Amino acid sequence: MSCLRLLTTCHKICKKITSIEKVSALTSCRNVRYHSGKMKPQVYVTRQVNKEALDLLNECCEVSIWSGPGPVPRDELLKNISNKAGLFCMLTDKIDAEVLNKAGENLKIIATMSVGYDHLDVTEIKKRGIKMAYTPDILTDATAELAVALLLATSRRLLEANEEARIGGWQAWSPFWLCGPGLKNSTVGIVGFGRIGQEIAKRLKPFGPKRFLYYNRSEKPEAANEVGAKRVSFDELLMESDFISVSCALTPETKELFNENAFKKMKNTAVFVNTSRGGVVDQDALVNALQSKTIWAAGLDVMTPEPLPLDHPLFKLKNCVILPHIGSAAIETRQEMGLLTAKNIIAALNNEPVLTELKI
Repeated sequence: MSCLRLLTTCHKICKKITSIEKVSALTSCRNVRYHSGKMKPQVYVTRQVNKEALDLLNECCEVSIWSGPGPVPRDELLKNISNKAGLFCMLTDKIDAEVLNKAGENLKIIATMSVGYDHLDVTEIKKRGIKMAYTPDILTDATAELAVALLLATSRRLLEANEEARIGGWQAWSPFWLCGPGLKNSTVGIVGFGRIGQEIAKRLKPFGPKRFLYYNRSEKPEAANEVGAKRVSFDELLMESDFISVSCALTPETKELFNENAFKKMKNTAVFVNTSRGGVVDQDALVNALQSKTIWAAGLDVMTPEPLPLDHPLFKLKNCVILPHIGSAAIETRQEMGLLTAKNIIAALNNEPVLTELKI
C-alpha cells in the first residue's frame, strides 16, 4: 500500500472513531437501550412524577407506572415489580425481602425520591448486590425553610390566630391574647446538625437568638463556628433550649429518642419542632407532654403513622401544629428530586457511577 493510500485510510478510520465518540457522548442513554442488542431495560415507577423525569426515563427505558391515586398498593407493587431492572420509589413504599423476591435477579437499582431511606431494607438490598440511590442536598433548603416556618407558626400561634379570626373570636385588640415566645435572646437547640440542621440555624440566626446548641454524632466545627453553635450532650440540649428543632435521620439509635423522660427534661416553655421522621418521637409521650403542659407547644411535619388518623389526640390540641409532611414541597425542589432519581436509575443501568448513591 502506498503512503498516500495508507494516510487516507488512517484519516477515514480516525474520523469514524471521532464521530462514534461524539454520538456516544451525546446520547449515552442509548447504551442502555441497545446494549448487546437487548430490549430497553424495564423500570417501575411507584407514583406519578414530573414530566421531565418521565421523559428522561422513557428515552432509555421501558417504563411502567402506578397511575392511581395515592401510594401504590402493596399488591400492585408486588405484581408489577417482577423482572424490572430499576425501581423508582417513594418514602411511602416499603421495599423489603418480599418485594425483592418478586423482583427477581434482574433488579439492579432502587432509587428513592427522598433523602430518608428508613423505608428500604438496606441490609437485604445490600446482600443481593442491588445499588441504592437517594436525593440528598436538593431538598435541604426547602426543608430548612419549612422548619423555620413551622417553628414560627407554632410559637406565634398563627394557625390558632387564623381560626379565631375566622370564627369570630377576634373581638378587639388585647394586650396578652394569643401571645407566644419569641426567638430574640432565646436558646435554640438543634438535634441532628447535618446539612438541614445547619441551614435551619443559618435561617434562624437573623432572628437574634442568644445561642445555638446542637446534638450530633460528630463534631461540626466549621458549620458551628458560622452560626456560633456549641455541641452539647442530649440532656444539656433538652434542659437549656427554648426551641428544639429535630432534623436527624431515623436510625435504631434515634428511634423514639424523644420519649417521656426526654420531654420531662425540657422547659415547660419549650417549643418542639420535628421535620425529620415521626419515628424519632414517642407520640403518646408527646401527647401527654402537651396535655399536661410539660412543654409549651409542638410543631410537627412528620408523624406516626402518616397520614395521622383524624381522631388522633394531637388534632384536638391547640398547642400542636400539624402539617402533612410537606418539608420538601417546593415546586422546584420536587422537580429536581424527580429528575435526579431518574438520572440515578439511568446511570446504574448504564454501568456508570450513580450520581447520589446511598452507601451505608
